[in-house]
Amino acid sequence: MRIALAQLNPTVGDFDRNLGKIEETLVSVRDERPDLVAFPEMFLSGYPPQDLLEREWFIDRIEQALAATADISQKNPEVGILVGTVLRRSPAVGKGLWNSAVLLKAGEILAAHHKVLLPTYDVFDEARYFDAAPETTVVPFEGHVLGLSICEDAWNDPSLWSRCVYETDPIESQAEQGATVLINISASPYYVGKDEIRYRLFAGHAARHGVPFVAVNQVGGNDELIFDGRSLCVAPTGELLAYLPAFEEGVGIVDLDDAGKRPGFIADDPVASVHDALVMGLRDYVRKCGFEKVVLGLSGGIDSAVVCALAARALGPENVFGVTMPSPYSSPGSIEDSRLLAEKLGVRFEIVPISEVYESYLNTLTPHLEGSGIGITEENIQARIRGNILMAISNEYGHLLLSTGNKSEIAVGYCTLYGDMSGGLGVISDVPKTMVYEVARYINLGDEVIPQAIIDKPPSAELKPNQKDQDSLPPYETLDRILDLYVDDGLAASAIIEDGLPEEVVRWVIRAVDGNEYKRRQAAPGLKVTSKAFGRGRRMPIAARYQS
Repeated sequence: MRIALAQLNPTVGDFDRNLGKIEETLVSVRDERPDLVAFPEMFLSGYPPQDLLEREWFIDRIEQALAATADISQKNPEVGILVGTVLRRSPAVGKGLWNSAVLLKAGEILAAHHKVLLPTYDVFDEARYFDAAPETTVVPFEGHVLGLSICEDAWNDPSLWSRCVYETDPIESQAEQGATVLINISASPYYVGKDEIRYRLFAGHAARHGVPFVAVNQVGGNDELIFDGRSLCVAPTGELLAYLPAFEEGVGIVDLDDAGKRPGFIADDPVASVHDALVMGLRDYVRKCGFEKVVLGLSGGIDSAVVCALAARALGPENVFGVTMPSPYSSPGSIEDSRLLAEKLGVRFEIVPISEVYESYLNTLTPHLEGSGIGITEENIQARIRGNILMAISNEYGHLLLSTGNKSEIAVGYCTLYGDMSGGLGVISDVPKTMVYEVARYINLGDEVIPQAIIDKPPSAELKPNQKDQDSLPPYETLDRILDLYVDDGLAASAIIEDGLPEEVVRWVIRAVDGNEYKRRQAAPGLKVTSKAFGRGRRMPIAARYQS
């Protein structure tokens, strides 16, 4: 049996474009003569449509798209089409919708598998919209018995998790019903290291049940979520038959009867995959939101330099506008480093001094300031002036403003509301500071794009004389380790201290994280690249009193 894996990038709600991709794919594989072309989960509508699923007109549009897919199938009768979509269910009880995989041939719907396991953790909230299918079935097709599953259906593997979320295992059920091929269509979001987890999971299914396992995953960015693709096929032995590259659209043909050379699985390099994920996520967010160009502040620091380099790679340097806004406390080196970065990247660059505006603010606020030097109020005034200037440029030119704060700073509130937090997208808001440096070094492989002086200099907000980040924060290596254990792993303070980290620092970091939830609620959407990002996947109260 020959299966085409259509690893494609849908846009939520753009039914015409998504249908066009189906037609283009069928044309592109015609000479390869596959028996089946498989598309990702909820491909017709794009994933995730969120509360659009609560709009009747949107479900009507999905049904119209499925009818159009049947027409496409009728025009291509020689090949089967497996596509993810949403189906209405008739009973009055429940949500009234299925998340479904529909199999078509020659214009007819042969079968529909409805998703059995509905994830309701992290970024997922499928029980909000869908009913869980009560049973799992198999489908005869072209001399085979297909076990169709949708994303989460394949993730309830007791060998992978210390505690399974669900009582049922749809894959095991399909194998027991005689499935000769297991096919999973997914919209499985990326985080660093997930490619290896997926491979182990799918290889385990194939080897345990002695049948090939085929997985087709969405690629592209939709809002905060990045989908890495990495579609693959695993032989009954658990060996990898074929896989598609990460972060690229593509169509691959796998022959389940091919006994040729096995490519072997190679895990993605973590830093390279984060870089590629951010480039793709940034590009898709900008384009799918209807923008062509972006603007950002260049401080001469590592964060804005990395974001500028990513933007230039994602959108082309001609579509990036970098603005340096020196204050009385900006070092000449930071201004020149920003200029040199812009020259190396080939992006538009301008200097907009803020000293006069800052003095005007101070004069206006004199009756309300203590006059004891540069405090947090004076520091934040500078950040907010810069945020207002960037938003004015954004308004005037129609450019999307990119926020440049990293995960470490945002976690502990080392950022200014309505200042450096202003923007339409937080490009590196889920990238810890230590990894920002790793990404910078990766960007510089082969050619120095980010000036070495930016990488070497101690981090500083430059909002008062001789300021350094480490005056207010723990060393970033220590901070990021604590954040990983507290935010990502959810450990209590006592467990983190037992891990060998200093108690005073641990408790300060935890208080800072908990006390700055209100800031993060007002932050720009950020691209998710770790297993636990701030945003919709982490839901914590603001008005609360608790200690871990």
